[in-house]
Amino acid sequence: MRIAVTGSIATDHLTVFPGRFADQLIPEQLDHISLSFLADTLEVRRGGVAANIAVGLARLGLRPLLVGAAGKDFDDYDVWLQKNGVDSRAVRISDTLHTARFMCTTDADCNQIATFYAGAMTEARHITIASLNEYGGPPELVVIAPNDPEAMLRHTAECREIGLPFAADPSQQLARLDREETRSLVEGAEFLFTNEYEAALLRERTGWTNSQVLARCGTWVTTRGADGVAVLRENRPELLIGAVPTAAAQDPTGVGDAFRAGFLAGVAWRLPLENAAQLGCGLATSVLETVGPQEYEIDPVVLLRRINATYGRPATSGVEAILTDL
Repeated sequence: MRIAVTGSIATDHLTVFPGRFADQLIPEQLDHISLSFLADTLEVRRGGVAANIAVGLARLGLRPLLVGAAGKDFDDYDVWLQKNGVDSRAVRISDTLHTARFMCTTDADCNQIATFYAGAMTEARHITIASLNEYGGPPELVVIAPNDPEAMLRHTAECREIGLPFAADPSQQLARLDREETRSLVEGAEFLFTNEYEAALLRERTGWTNSQVLARCGTWVTTRGADGVAVLRENRPELLIGAVPTAAAQDPTGVGDAFRAGFLAGVAWRLPLENAAQLGCGLATSVLETVGPQEYEIDPVVLLRRINATYGRPATSGVEAILTDL
């Protein structure tokens, strides 16, 4: 399956605060917060949701097409992506703006406070889905990941007009979208991705119940942190898949993106949704144990062993056949 991943391409500036954010918050002062956190470490990493998902797909043997906008400072990042199996020909390069920046501080409880500078990402609205035919023909699935909001809306509308299946992943951009815009991103999606907080925010933004959301999309996948993943489909039993456990958590940045990559790789290989989610959970844990969203390596034997240990060998035979070919 040819997957095009649209969305943000960014450089991540990751710092770690050894305390707890919650200990610094005074309930009666929350209406005028002024806080500074002394960080122990700084890591500068390649990131962006679309790029993270694309790298994950490539690590699992696919050849994803990355679709987004970056700045004049993108050359080194572009070389990295190509070396790691990502087709970056559809990335638009800005003449004036820098590649987007994600600036994030993580506390001792793995809570995060982040700021995102859009930069060149604002030019993604000028990219058309129809133009992707130039890069090996039309994709079979388009992922609409967090991006310039106008680009997300345009890409979604184009997919519906052309008849291309798409996965909606509005994520942190839900805070920027109004009711009609949010509904537009969900309507007709083959897959909808959220975390638990975003699921609640999506219901608030759309004004729809779970049932009403499911009537408008194929499969709703909600990540639940250490509790794993919930997969909802209209008139079908809910699938609850536990997380692959770890005692070596390092950095939560990009964990959700890795899950999406693993899940979508399973979908590309026509695995049952439960197996696709299990693969996504396994890849997510690999990223959780690594600093940075793209620095992890996949050892197929180790990954398969962990998935089997968590879910049982009979349930993961489809995943085994794929991982042993990597």
